[in-house]
Amino acid sequence: MNTFLLLKKHLLLYFTLLSVIVTAQVPDTLTTQSEDLVKYPQIQIKGLFQARYLVGMKNDVDVNGLHHTDGSGTNNNFMLKYMRIQVRAQISKRTEVVALANLADFKNDPKSRVLENAYLKYTFNSKLALTVGQFRPWFGIEETYPIDIIKSLDWSNQYTEFGKLGWTSFQIGMSATGQTQLGSMPFQYAVSVVNGNGKNQVNDNNDGKQYSSRLVFGLVKKYNFNVGLNGGIGDVFGKKIYAVGIDFSSLVNFDSRWSLDMQLEGKQATNHPLYFAVAPELRPSNPDEYLIRGAYFLPNLRYEVNHKNLSAFELSCRYEYLDTNFRLNSNPRQTITPMAGLEFLKNYGARIQVGIQFDRYKHQVENTSQYNNNLFIVQVQSRF
Repeated sequence: MNTFLLLKKHLLLYFTLLSVIVTAQVPDTLTTQSEDLVKYPQIQIKGLFQARYLVGMKNDVDVNGLHHTDGSGTNNNFMLKYMRIQVRAQISKRTEVVALANLADFKNDPKSRVLENAYLKYTFNSKLALTVGQFRPWFGIEETYPIDIIKSLDWSNQYTEFGKLGWTSFQIGMSATGQTQLGSMPFQYAVSVVNGNGKNQVNDNNDGKQYSSRLVFGLVKKYNFNVGLNGGIGDVFGKKIYAVGIDFSSLVNFDSRWSLDMQLEGKQATNHPLYFAVAPELRPSNPDEYLIRGAYFLPNLRYEVNHKNLSAFELSCRYEYLDTNFRLNSNPRQTITPMAGLEFLKNYGARIQVGIQFDRYKHQVENTSQYNNNLFIVQVQSRF
């Protein structure tokens, strides 16, 4: 009976996707006369270099945030964070194949790292595109930004944790995305189904899948004000899980030089890795007893200098709140990260940032990473 229900569920998914594809066969809005002369494939290579110098400002906490009661640990470090190479092959006017690798991850165990994006995308028209492979499913603001444009020190703590849960970061599966107009209001959507056990995995670790969607409504065009709604359900080792989120973003251009980019996002989900880490005889029957909740706010003020040696100046200060088990064992982490940056080439081509990351926990736990810390950062980055 369970096999029949599983087969029925998968057939329903396939027929749904097939119906979407069939209904999308409208006149191709991408075709122009000049495209008949375009030769394929077209190959584009891009890259990102990012390195840091870190200084721990507390003697008993190392640069990775781990507390040491004996005062050991490394308090300063040169770090290579990213050496990303992306190859994009446009093999027809509708089809592209993308591969992205972070060569800096060879410093770790490369077994489940290094390769990040590896997907094929087929675009029917502006209303529908299908992506298959390993990619970043849309489940919040940060997934919609290119991997080589980071407004603060790094992705938010919330983004990292939800990646471990299978909702964000790089996952294996398929997705349908598109954009249209709801009257005069711009509208974007994404619907994804993924294994949910991370990147570069040989197989899914269970028969369940994670289904998610994102809807974005452009409410105020003048201020580029968008509202995003995110929701997901899934099945992990026979247990039902969920995730929800809401986000707001805006870009206000005060004049030709000054602009303010703002992001506000909140999410909540079942923390199923934490649930399954508990011995079977001790864990409750409902995994929703283990819940994660997070929010962040990131304003980024930018001034266009437009000098031959200096393109722009930026100031940002991200506030984050994250509690990975707020129902049973709450210990929220609050992080404030003020950053100042100088951009030497346009569009983040080359920049240097300086900042401090302040981490505060409600309860400090010795010899763990749940310990108050202040970290000084100098970061250099180049897109090419």
